[in-house]
Amino acid sequence: MEPRNHTAVSEFLLLGLTDDPALQPLIFSLFLTMYLVTILGNLLIILAVSSDPRLHTPMYFFLSALSFNDICLSSSTIPKMLVNIQRQDQSITYTGCLTQACSVIIFVVLENFLLAMMAYDRYVAICYPLRYTAIMNPRLCVLTVLVSAFISTMDSLFHTLMVLRLSFCSDIKIPQFFCELAQVLKLSCTKTLIDNILIYVASFLFLGVPLFGIIFSYVHIVSSVLRMPSSGGKHKAFSTCGSHLCVVSLFYGTGLGVYISSAVTDSPRKTAVASVMYSVVPQMMNPFIYSLRNKDVKEALRKLMGRIASFL
Repeated sequence: MEPRNHTAVSEFLLLGLTDDPALQPLIFSLFLTMYLVTILGNLLIILAVSSDPRLHTPMYFFLSALSFNDICLSSSTIPKMLVNIQRQDQSITYTGCLTQACSVIIFVVLENFLLAMMAYDRYVAICYPLRYTAIMNPRLCVLTVLVSAFISTMDSLFHTLMVLRLSFCSDIKIPQFFCELAQVLKLSCTKTLIDNILIYVASFLFLGVPLFGIIFSYVHIVSSVLRMPSSGGKHKAFSTCGSHLCVVSLFYGTGLGVYISSAVTDSPRKTAVASVMYSVVPQMMNPFIYSLRNKDVKEALRKLMGRIASFL
């Protein structure tokens, strides 16, 4: 098979989760519901935090940033999938595919940084309570989010530029519901050894290092909490970390599940179904986790809903 230059590739085909036409309406309804719940839930978290002065703290600033990032990540993949199902068209333009892959990388990497920053915030609050205000000042919080967003964008652009140099064969089918970088590389007729090495290096730096930071923070948190004399203090300290631990477990647990699934199965469709667990489900569940487990957020949401009801 003769390779052709990437400039001749005008589009890719997103095969989605199934070929069965009878299941398409069900998938459309399911993903539309999940998308609307994700947008509404995370938007309510942002509005609740911004409207309640008691929540104007570093922990809830990072929570708002996480909610905004979850909205962006979901919006990078699900709308295109819904449009394709509605139009019964699996195509996505070459430019659109690279843009989608670039967006997914940005927001996945940024999610890792935000979860690490939230863990560090809890580490400082529990291990150095007297210095918490001085260390976690507003300037530092904003700066860390901006730097994380910049690093995520640069990493994404770097990988996208690497893809631009590749040539593609006639097989342009992506067994996913969105343009995943690893799947795009598999379609290339050009050797992608360097690209794959760079992906592993970037994954270690921008996924592994934040995860190590989270583990480091919680090891010290647990050590400090266990040294507390009162059981009430221990319970209060652990309760402030409970929601974040659930979110971290969901995000990294589903990501690990996708990696294991792709390693043990030869079915691309099963891998695509598994990828839903890390690219859609955590973003939808995060608002529920924080609203159900956090009294301050629940109270802020109750007041916000009361204000909204009074305007209606």
